Amino acid sequence: MPLFEINLSSAALGIQTAVNVILPISVDQKKLSEEHTYSYGDRKFPVLYLLHGASDDYSCWMRWSSIERYANEKGIAVVMPSADLSAYTNMKHGHDYWTYISEELPAFIEATFPVSTKREDTFAAGLSMGGYGAFKLALLKPEKFAAAASLSGALDMADRVRKDRKYDNAFGDHAVLDGTENDLLHLVKMAEGDLPRLFQACGTEDFLYEDNIRFKKLAEERNLDLTYEEEPGDHDWAYWDMKIQRVLEWL
Repeated sequence: MPLFEINLSSAALGIQTAVNVILPISVDQKKLSEEHTYSYGDRKFPVLYLLHGASDDYSCWMRWSSIERYANEKGIAVVMPSADLSAYTNMKHGHDYWTYISEELPAFIEATFPVSTKREDTFAAGLSMGGYGAFKLALLKPEKFAAAASLSGALDMADRVRKDRKYDNAFGDHAVLDGTENDLLHLVKMAEGDLPRLFQACGTEDFLYEDNIRFKKLAEERNLDLTYEEEPGDHDWAYWDMKIQRVLEWL
């Protein structure tokens, strides 16, 4: 199946950035073998924006999971951008990754590849920091995304930044996120209208397990359409490779 590694000059970021894009194989195989020509015709694929964690980049899902095979079996396009250690926000000391991920990148993908622009065909998912980013997309851009999935997500970012200085460039030194659009718990409390479906999974040995329990309880109190799964597992690729298959089944 086609895998595109793209170097993109981003207006939102003001820098060059990289993104991997997977397209499933859905061409006329007879025509391909006879004419050596790819043609997707009028086909528009559903699309998943798949986000990385704090220590990774656009390449990690391709390197550490079998997402290419899973996406082909599902018949879904997958977009894997780089977002630095931005927490998918417009950084206090850095670049405007929220604008890039939520606006510029989807516009570029939809203009360049045979992907659907329909809400019901557009999804977000991610691991750890990327799980936070995926749910942030769902809660702040509900008109764009039909569903979002978090694997071992850093879902209580307000609590994270009180404990961990690694997000200082993203949010600022000693930032207080409580009650802001960067606080997922606050967004859940304020959520209303036609919201995306949510899928949440976390291993019981994961250091973010308690964060996930807090999010789950609040989402259930607010009657969000949440599918929650937990089982033994740690904050590692063995768990994420297993659960991304479950996410694709759930979509």
